[in-house]
Amino acid sequence: MPDPSMPPLSVWPTGQRDPHAQLRDAGCVPGTEDDAERVPPAVAAYAIATYTRAGDLVVDPDCGAGTVLTAALHVGRHAVGLTPRSRWWTLARANVTAANNSGAWPHGTVLGARPPVLGTTRAAGLIGRVGLVLTCLRTDPFRPGDPDSDPAKSDFATILRYCESLLRSGGHLVVVARPRRRPDGELVDLTTPLIADAIAAGLVPVERCVALTAELRDRRLVTRASLAERRAAARARAAGSRAALVAHHDVLVFGLAHDAELAAEASAGFLWPADDEITLSAASDVAYSEWMRAVHSTDQSLASCAARQSRSARHGAFGIALFDDGQEAA
Repeated sequence: MPDPSMPPLSVWPTGQRDPHAQLRDAGCVPGTEDDAERVPPAVAAYAIATYTRAGDLVVDPDCGAGTVLTAALHVGRHAVGLTPRSRWWTLARANVTAANNSGAWPHGTVLGARPPVLGTTRAAGLIGRVGLVLTCLRTDPFRPGDPDSDPAKSDFATILRYCESLLRSGGHLVVVARPRRRPDGELVDLTTPLIADAIAAGLVPVERCVALTAELRDRRLVTRASLAERRAAARARAAGSRAALVAHHDVLVFGLAHDAELAAEASAGFLWPADDEITLSAASDVAYSEWMRAVHSTDQSLASCAARQSRSARHGAFGIALFDDGQEAA
């Protein structure tokens, strides 16, 4: 019998086209394929269609070559991406420009910055306005030693804390994790620490999904593994270990903790105040009742939390503050 405390599991049929065909269909510029840790365009498109609506704002705090941004723009969502690497910044900007030239009307911007910039006052325009944070867990597949000690995994916990404050009520944070093996061929458990870090950041698991990278053909899965992956699996089998070809990415979907609390109260028959009962005049010196979202960041004031509620109702309007590097949303 399934555990009711665990998020539901679903399978996304996102492997019907091979990776290069996906990039071509999405209109991505040459060089995008070099971002091996990218969110596949089909996975990005599926997540955006499932968890957002037209006019929503999608943020990728570590966007790489910008496949998430391109997928968002093509379906009428605004997009903001961050990357600290100049190579990916150039490619992501080119992909945003290509999407605009092909007729995508929403705004898109790429910031040459690391995720901690989301925790500064210069990002205040994003607080409480993001419908979807969609990103991938970037690890170093060539890093020697134990993959569990990869510093990229610990850095991701910080990214989760910064992004939690961006979400509007009802928004989601989606993490795509590419399976990774240890030298002995055993798969690394990437999802358990991710769930723990997300809960610590004030998020709750909503859904755990499998995004297929293999094609569904009748009742068979046709893998699209690379030559290197096939050779590694063959060596493992020759050594007596069972190693199947990877045919999916793990996808973890999170929501806001206060949204879950409100839903639980609503199911118990408790009546919460309506939006028109929210007043901002008391923000400076009156404590709000417990219906208001809990503040998880120590440097976030009650005033900014109240303003966030007001902005959430107007999340369709897009805009962000200036950042250190002088870049601004288009």
